[in-house]
Amino acid sequence: MLDHLMGKVRKAPENFVPAQAVGTVFAEAKAGRRDFLRSAFAAAAGTAAATTSVHAAVVGDGDPNILELPAHSKGLGQAVVTDGYGKPSKFEANVQRRQSPGLTQTKQASVSFAPLQSLFGIVTPSGLHFERHHQGWWDIDPSKHRLMVNGLVKNAKVFTMDEIMRLPSVSRFHFIECGANTGMEWGNVAVPTVQYTHGMLSCSEFTGVPLIRLLEMAGADLKKGKFILAEGADGSSMTRTIPVELITSGQVLVAYGQNGEMLRPEQGYPLRLVVPGVQGVSWVKYLRRIEVGDMPYATKDEAIHYVDLMPDGQHRQYSSIQECKSVVTTPSGGQMLLDKGFYNITGLAWSGRGRIKRVDVSVDGGRNWRSARLEGPVMDKCLSRFNLDWVWNGEECIIQSRAMDETGYVQPTYQQLRAVRGSRSIYHNNAIQSWAVHANGEVANVQLA
Repeated sequence: MLDHLMGKVRKAPENFVPAQAVGTVFAEAKAGRRDFLRSAFAAAAGTAAATTSVHAAVVGDGDPNILELPAHSKGLGQAVVTDGYGKPSKFEANVQRRQSPGLTQTKQASVSFAPLQSLFGIVTPSGLHFERHHQGWWDIDPSKHRLMVNGLVKNAKVFTMDEIMRLPSVSRFHFIECGANTGMEWGNVAVPTVQYTHGMLSCSEFTGVPLIRLLEMAGADLKKGKFILAEGADGSSMTRTIPVELITSGQVLVAYGQNGEMLRPEQGYPLRLVVPGVQGVSWVKYLRRIEVGDMPYATKDEAIHYVDLMPDGQHRQYSSIQECKSVVTTPSGGQMLLDKGFYNITGLAWSGRGRIKRVDVSVDGGRNWRSARLEGPVMDKCLSRFNLDWVWNGEECIIQSRAMDETGYVQPTYQQLRAVRGSRSIYHNNAIQSWAVHANGEVANVQLA
C-alpha cells in the first residue's frame, strides 16, 4: 500500500514552498515571473513522489493488518472529552488551509486557500474555510460589539448582539467565493493544484437575521433608499455598496452562526453580512454599520479594487455576481492515478444566480461530454457536488467540467471568456478548468487554446 493514497489516487503535495524560499517567491512574483511558482510546485511534486514508500504484504502469509490484532482492538482507548473541542485525526494533519507566498506583501492583508481536493460533500468545515483579510483578523468581545443602522431611516438604531440574537432567525446553506478566485489563471497556467486555483471558495450553513427586518425596525425609506453601505469594524474599514433589491428579497443575512456554532474569528465573529451569490468582499466581516443611501458609495474597495479591466482599457464596476462555475477536484492537479481502471470523477459546481441545473464532464478535452450525477440536495446559491463513473485506460487525457445553472447560463471556455474580457483581468474568472492526466498517472493544470 502507498502512503498518501486514497482510492488509488496519490494526494497532491502540500506546502509547496519551504519557509526559506518564501523571500525568493516574493521577489520573483513581484517581477511577474509565474514560471518560478510553477517550478516550485513541480519540485514539491517530485519530492512527494520520491518520498512515497511502498509496504508490500508477504505473499502467501496473508495480510498482517487482518491476521494480527492491533493495539486499538486489545486495549482501552483515550478518555471521553480529552479535548473539550474535537480535533481531526493526526493522520489528516496535512489537510489545512494554505497561504500562497508571493500573493500579498503582508500576512495580515492576505488569503488562505481551502483544501478542496480533500473535502467531501458540499459543506466546508469551519476550520478549513478560506480566509481573505485586509487588515488581519480579530477576536472581538461580543458584549461590546454594536451594529448601527442609519442614513435614510426614520429612527437610527444601535443593536447589541443580545438584541440581534433575540430576533427570529433563519439558517441557510450558501457558498462564498472571493472575486479573485482563479484570478492567477487569467493570463496562463499559474499554479498546479485545485487548492490554489479554486480554493478561495467555501460553503457553510449560516444562521442569522434577515437584514430587511433590521431595516424595517429602523423605518428605512426603501423608495428613496436604493443602496446600503455595509461597514466592517476592522482597521481596513472595509465598506461595500449593496443594492436594496438584494435585501428586500430577504436573502441577505446579518449572521452570527456558521455550521451550527458561532462564527469563527477569522470569519467575522461576532457578526458578518451574508450576501448570497455575490463576491465575498461584500460579505463584510465584523459588521458594525449599515447606512441606507440613494446612490452607490464608490468606496475604495469598489472604485479602485474589485473592478474588472476590460480589453478596451476601461474598468467595469459593481460586477459582483459570481457567475456559474465548476471544477473537478479529483482527479486534479498534483494528484497521481496509480493504476488503470475505475475512478470516480468528482467536483463542485455553483452559481450566484440560483441553483445548478446540470454538470457535464469531458475526458477528451471538450470534444465529448457526459452528464454527471448531482448529489442532493441542490440548493439556491450553494455548492453542488457532482460525480461521474470513469474507467481510465492508461492513456493521456484531459478532464473538464462544464456547469449550467437554472437561468440557462453555461460556463464558458477560456477562449469564450477572453473574447469578452481579455487576458489582463484579475476578478471573476469562471472559465472551464482543464486537468491533463499523463500516461504515468500524473495530473497537471493545463489550458486549452
